Amino acid sequence: MRKTLFWTAAIMLATTGVATGVAAATATAATKTARTTNTTATTSRPCGTRSSHSYRHVVWIWMENHSYGQIIGNKSQAPYLNSLASSCGVATNYHNISHPSLPNYLSATSGLTRGQLPKLSFLDCGVSAVCHTSASSIFGQGETWKAYQESMPSSCAKSNAGQYAVRHNPPPYYSSLSGCGSRDVSYGQLAADLAHNTLPAFSFITPNLNDDMHNGTIAQGDKWLSRNLPAILNSSGYRSGSTVVFITWDEGAGGIPIENCATNTTDASCHVATLVISPSTPAGARSAALFNHYSLLATTEQLLGLRRLGQAASAPTMTAAFHL
Repeated sequence: MRKTLFWTAAIMLATTGVATGVAAATATAATKTARTTNTTATTSRPCGTRSSHSYRHVVWIWMENHSYGQIIGNKSQAPYLNSLASSCGVATNYHNISHPSLPNYLSATSGLTRGQLPKLSFLDCGVSAVCHTSASSIFGQGETWKAYQESMPSSCAKSNAGQYAVRHNPPPYYSSLSGCGSRDVSYGQLAADLAHNTLPAFSFITPNLNDDMHNGTIAQGDKWLSRNLPAILNSSGYRSGSTVVFITWDEGAGGIPIENCATNTTDASCHVATLVISPSTPAGARSAALFNHYSLLATTEQLLGLRRLGQAASAPTMTAAFHL
């Protein structure tokens, strides 16, 4: 009789434990699902959520070496980017300035013409006594700024190292720029600035050579954006309507050095995708107006109340087209 009572109690205890464990596991799974749902809800509709806005933060994310048609519509390799294209804005007639990389990074941040650039920039030179410029740039026009560089070995690094390419990091090339050592920083600092709501007025983000699609694939760059962009879109600064994000490519695939791409509408190597992401940009917004990297600079300077530099002074802005 005692054995029977013992085994009955043991079975009841085990059954209760299993039930409790199942309930706990179910609750944990539900909590995880809720968290995932909340995150998805925040980032699945990043655009078209506000009619009023006051943009005080502009973020540029630069990818590498792919033409418009390789990205937009390529849902198999770039599903995240194409979901953003559907839910936010796309400039469908946007062009880089020239080839290769460095002329685009410098022209876009200074407004310099191709003829005003350091001659060796068309060879993607590293920072040196003959490869720099004393021109003014959007870095340090009076606004706060930072360049967040993935895989950069030290602040304001002037030489290539591993997956870091200095030609994709414009601040070190501006010889008259102050503050490069403290404001041209590793990408990891972005998380802290977002968490503490200390994002500068202008942010320039460069993934490393694998993640920006230069050495890596389109799919790899798309995955990097899907992992990293939500941190910006979920930040208090973005959700409050004070932050706008632009994703663009330095140049299209192919092309020849010194080519004039700014208004070239026939060469696919001059045509790149540019996404406009902001709370006030209507979902699915499209503009076929002729824009280029000078337009990106002009738009940013307009939003931040800065003087337009060089070619940005006459470049059309994207503010009206995307309700910025």
